[in-house]
Amino acid sequence: MISKKGTVVLGVIGADVHAIGNQILEYALREADFKVINIGVMASQKEFVQAAIETGADAIWVSSLYGHGEMDCRGLRNKCCEAGIGDILIYVGGNLVIGKQNWQETEKLFKNMGFDRVYPPGTLPGVSINDLLEDLKLSKGDKK
Repeated sequence: MISKKGTVVLGVIGADVHAIGNQILEYALREADFKVINIGVMASQKEFVQAAIETGADAIWVSSLYGHGEMDCRGLRNKCCEAGIGDILIYVGGNLVIGKQNWQETEKLFKNMGFDRVYPPGTLPGVSINDLLEDLKLSKGDKK
């Protein structure tokens, strides 16, 4: 089946092995008619970038649940720029930092690192899918 709305590279970055949320996002994106390239858990920045290049992806979705997202995600936008895909949408979500920290500060930190959207733990997939549709300038019924 040909996707109507775009291609998303999805994965869990760094040494994180939390796969359940990743699988839920994959299912939700497919149900929303996106082509999903799920690179799985323990993915490196290089793997995200390479998958995005190989598939002509519209977006990279990074998941991190073990609290080391800042360390694992820093530099991803630069790697995309160096690879010639600097304008790709990059979203990140999960438990991105260790301990309880002010969400607004965490969101600002990741946006300053080049992420277009940043989601706290517990965000429902529909929220980020709607944001993606908006960012891609598509309505739910439109074809790319």
